[in-house]
Amino acid sequence: MPRPIPSQMRAIEISTPGGPEVLRPGQRPVPVPAAGEVLIEVAAAGVNRPDILQRKGGYPPPPGASDIPGLEVAGTVVALGSQVSEWKIGDEVCALVTGGGYAEYVAAPSVQCLPVPKGLTLEEAAGLPETFFTVWVNVFQRGALKNNETLLVQGGSSGIGVTAIQMARAFGHRVFVTAGTAEKCAQCEKIGATRAINYRNEDFVAVIKELTGGRGVDVILDMVGGDYVPRELACLADDGRLSLIAFMGGTKSSLDMTDILRRRLTITGSTLRPRPVEVKAAIARALREKVWPLIEAGKIRPVIYRTFGLEEAAAAHALMESSEHVGKILLSLRKKN
Repeated sequence: MPRPIPSQMRAIEISTPGGPEVLRPGQRPVPVPAAGEVLIEVAAAGVNRPDILQRKGGYPPPPGASDIPGLEVAGTVVALGSQVSEWKIGDEVCALVTGGGYAEYVAAPSVQCLPVPKGLTLEEAAGLPETFFTVWVNVFQRGALKNNETLLVQGGSSGIGVTAIQMARAFGHRVFVTAGTAEKCAQCEKIGATRAINYRNEDFVAVIKELTGGRGVDVILDMVGGDYVPRELACLADDGRLSLIAFMGGTKSSLDMTDILRRRLTITGSTLRPRPVEVKAAIARALREKVWPLIEAGKIRPVIYRTFGLEEAAAAHALMESSEHVGKILLSLRKKN
């Protein structure tokens, strides 16, 4: 028999914009699922760069979203809103949410939930939604990676990076990445990168040109921005696409647009959090059809670097900001602090 749902829950709150120390454990009312939503008892939540930005005050939640950080979870469905037919109480799911993940319970649109892939634990599944939705949209939809094309991922050791490496390789593409240490480069190649470039002592433009016989790559997934952008355009093949998802190197760049016209280059990008539920539902359907079978076949595996307890969220954020990790950082609601 299901356990009764409490009225209050543990959650991590942002006490004021600032460093990791502003994340504080608190008590919040358990959300009530609205029409089209399910209530998930959270087993684990993923930690992502947008959480860091929100904590600093630079990425406020969209209107109507929870102010509790956390954009991806895995857990068990414990209550259903009206108009939900695809899930039942007791189902184990992972979900993309617009906020509220760092808590014992979260309400999620039912269409943004996916089944936990066979062979994965709930904790492993918590590291899937944010990175898999992001990579699918920006590499395969907006970046339109296809056929025998090649991909360059800036930041190959990040959660996004290790997902992009595995997903592109599973679909038969050569993948090049950048990373900041020899150890990270080695791990990226072990995960499946054709060649990892140490950006501290190698020029990625020159290396890409050499590896592709002067042609360049077809798609670049970039989370750096800033002065990387003109260099990235230089190592795109004709008709190449640059897909921007973050600006860790700055939001401004100076470009000579002649090359964009002459070589038919495309600069695109997106943010996922504020997009409508129906858009995210379509992404979830595509992932379930095309990517979930690859996970269940063992061709793609979540790469978990470290798991913290919920009340250790500040330490998890500090680790992410150190950029020491390779893969995902998680918060477990089952881990004792």
